[in-house]
Amino acid sequence: MAQIHDLILQQGIDVTRAQSMTKAERIAAEAAFRVMTDEEQRIGIMHAGFAMTALPHRATADIVWERQSGDVKLLLESGRTSATELIGLPYGSVARMILLYLQTEAVKTRSRDVELGRSMNTWLNSMGMGNGGNNYSLVREQSRRLSLCRLTFLRVSAKQTFITNGSFVHDAILPNDDTDESQFQFWRPSVRLDEGFYRSLIEHPLPVRESAIRSLGHRSMAIDIYLWLAYRLHVLENPIKLTWHNLANQFGSGFADIKNFKKKFKEPLSLALAAYPDARVEPETGGLILYPSRPPVESLAGGGTKVRIARAVDL
Repeated sequence: MAQIHDLILQQGIDVTRAQSMTKAERIAAEAAFRVMTDEEQRIGIMHAGFAMTALPHRATADIVWERQSGDVKLLLESGRTSATELIGLPYGSVARMILLYLQTEAVKTRSRDVELGRSMNTWLNSMGMGNGGNNYSLVREQSRRLSLCRLTFLRVSAKQTFITNGSFVHDAILPNDDTDESQFQFWRPSVRLDEGFYRSLIEHPLPVRESAIRSLGHRSMAIDIYLWLAYRLHVLENPIKLTWHNLANQFGSGFADIKNFKKKFKEPLSLALAAYPDARVEPETGGLILYPSRPPVESLAGGGTKVRIARAVDL
């Protein structure tokens, strides 16, 4: 994947676009170019646990979602409406973008209270999503699901299990209808993160390039792979090989067999690597080889306090 970055540096994005043979290659070229030309270098924060586990990629009828990688497990349970009806699990790229915004602001301000802005439009622009298309309804729906769901992070060792119970959001105000979405004003233009989730986030932050996440667009698996690489590569001391079975255990939920997973995994992997220029990953028969690589963000300073990058051994 380093070839796409070299090509952009040597011949420019126009030549790189022209040489792209497929839509996937063109999307990867645009993602690489966006990250490489990012002058603002804005930093985003995700809980390191989401580098090992993940939300669903698409809507599911399940009311409990379980994902595990290594000794880290995520249990996500659907919330209920005021009429006690199941609302469904948060899913997809929009839910991930909302979480990126909430976690980034919480760590930056060192506060559980996250300002959203005076209106839905303001908040959408802050997340880099804009107010076009059906973004209003998508954000509203995923906000409701995130606000009402319950989650548990578990870290299991040979002798004990560490449990963090709670939710993403402790206090929120949710609209009851879809009237005048473009003019909808938040009655309370902020949310308060759950105390347990906030405390765990402060202890296990994963700094990422905001431009990288945004360049991945609506491809939730590419976002998950990027987070995983950002978390994993910088702690390696030596190259390691992962088989397709290893990768399927973490990313293969919903795939019936390894062959199908392998086929579908390659495109989001290429896109994630395009958004992470320093990542050193090579395909090999039977899987991938990961090499020690620089993290997307070397360190994070905010409010006069330097925040360390979460290491794989932390979770």
